[in-house]
Amino acid sequence: MLDIWQEIYSTIKRNKLRTSLTGFAIAWGIFMLIVLLGAGNGIIHAFEMESSDRAYNSIKIFPGRTTKSFDGLKEGRRIQFDNRDITSTQQHFQNNVITIGATVYQGSQNVSFGQEYVNIGLAGIYPNYLEMEASKSYAGRFINKLDLEQRRKVIVLHKRTAEVLFEKSKKEPIGEFVNVNGVMFQVVGLYNDDATSADNDGLIPFSTLQTIYGKGDKLHNFVFSTKNLESEEVNEAFEENFRKIMGSNHRFDPTDKSSIWIWNRFTQYLQSQGAMSILRTALWVIGIFTLLSGIVGVSNIMLITVKERTREFGIRKALGAKPRSILWLIIVESVVITTFFGYLGMVAGIGVTEWMNVEFGNQTMDNGMWSSTVFHDPTVDLSIAIQATLTLVIAGTLAGYFPARKAVRIRPIEALRAD
Repeated sequence: MLDIWQEIYSTIKRNKLRTSLTGFAIAWGIFMLIVLLGAGNGIIHAFEMESSDRAYNSIKIFPGRTTKSFDGLKEGRRIQFDNRDITSTQQHFQNNVITIGATVYQGSQNVSFGQEYVNIGLAGIYPNYLEMEASKSYAGRFINKLDLEQRRKVIVLHKRTAEVLFEKSKKEPIGEFVNVNGVMFQVVGLYNDDATSADNDGLIPFSTLQTIYGKGDKLHNFVFSTKNLESEEVNEAFEENFRKIMGSNHRFDPTDKSSIWIWNRFTQYLQSQGAMSILRTALWVIGIFTLLSGIVGVSNIMLITVKERTREFGIRKALGAKPRSILWLIIVESVVITTFFGYLGMVAGIGVTEWMNVEFGNQTMDNGMWSSTVFHDPTVDLSIAIQATLTLVIAGTLAGYFPARKAVRIRPIEALRAD
């Protein structure tokens, strides 16, 4: 066995350029496959992370401005939502709506505790807020149904706000009262988000904000979770019917899509899933072709190697070497080269994906209204990297085996005559 390793070493040493080219083809194929899959996974993981924070089966409605005249009214009217929109949605779409909630805002409020204060906005919300938005309960409890019905003066603060107000006093925020422009609210909980949003609104019951701040029955947007809407076509039909109901409530043309803005997260999810599937396929196709180029490179170089050594094989056979020993020598040499350089390519590829994870692993994009993660955890499953390396090892072995088997079958006298 030691003799084989010595022969392999001397062969590689004599053919440095050829070995280097073979190794580069192998390492490059593995490296590019891992880097491409890692970059694609970064985009896919970011989408999955963003989607997981909100209910897939939800639709959020925002008011817009009319662009068409309707029923004697000119275009350019601003639509203002009110409580009847919630009621009519529940009545007309009982088979499709599970839960519904709404939000009404009051901006720029001084919130103080002792000598500390912050200036934040208030958001009047429903108990299902956490199901629909990218926020999570951090401590205490959240707004509940009784808070809404009894118009309680309770507030859920953002974790960042609580840190400013209560850090110096060392008091636990839960149960304390904060002064919101002269109105006392009891802190019942804290919430947190994924740090992609700069908003830190204080959350209070929807009905409380409408009452205290004179909003009447007005609201800024509403959201509801859906059922029995399983395809894009069904969702489009639902949206069309929904626009008709809203158009009847606010006297605008149902075909005027600027009057209200519908953010259908399920439709968006389906479209994004299709895009992610295409991206995955494209990455694998490119990666496989890159891997194939490495396999072709290995095969060609092994063919050349065997052809160049045909005379050597003839001499070995003339001296009594068995065909099996010559064949074993070529196979071991092929496996050693492909394994070594395949491992280098795998390590380099994993190293680059880890670097991408450190530098760009939580890349966000700010669109003016909120921030979203566009690149997250660009890593590749180690099993995929190992499988790709093994594929090249097997390909390199076969690339050396078949031409070597043909060469060792040649009679020694014919092998000695080979150019």
